[in-house]
Amino acid sequence: MPDLDRRTWIKLTGLAGAALASKPGVGVASPPIARLAELKPGRPVPFSYPDAASPCWLMRLGAPTAGGIGPDGDVVAYSALCTHQGCPVAVEDGRFICPCHYSQFDPARGGQCYQGVASTPLPRVQLEVRDGAIVATGMDGLVWGRVDDGPLGGGR
Repeated sequence: MPDLDRRTWIKLTGLAGAALASKPGVGVASPPIARLAELKPGRPVPFSYPDAASPCWLMRLGAPTAGGIGPDGDVVAYSALCTHQGCPVAVEDGRFICPCHYSQFDPARGGQCYQGVASTPLPRVQLEVRDGAIVATGMDGLVWGRVDDGPLGGGR
């Protein structure tokens, strides 16, 4: 292995740090999910975060809610994987419904399960508005089947 001078070492470690910091799920924003001005109440927008194997739903609820963003505090996003066994949840009448075992989750109440066998709420996606666009910046809770909040199979 060749000897590295101080300048080369600093460049390499800086590049490595930048690469690690750019991993989804490590506090770095995702690409824009949607434009805030284009969201309609009750019309969910599908996206993936922190990686392609992690489906999520973005929703404008039409009423302020805890953790909501935007000028009305009514925009939220949650993992679309049921916390019971990881089945993908559907959106019906403003709620998330698991077709496998019929758990139902309320996006206006922090993704709380109010019916069915799931015992934990859906993980909430942390969101920010940047220049009118909504971006995901992290997760509150673990996506089903994960042991950490990093990308599938990777971790931190």
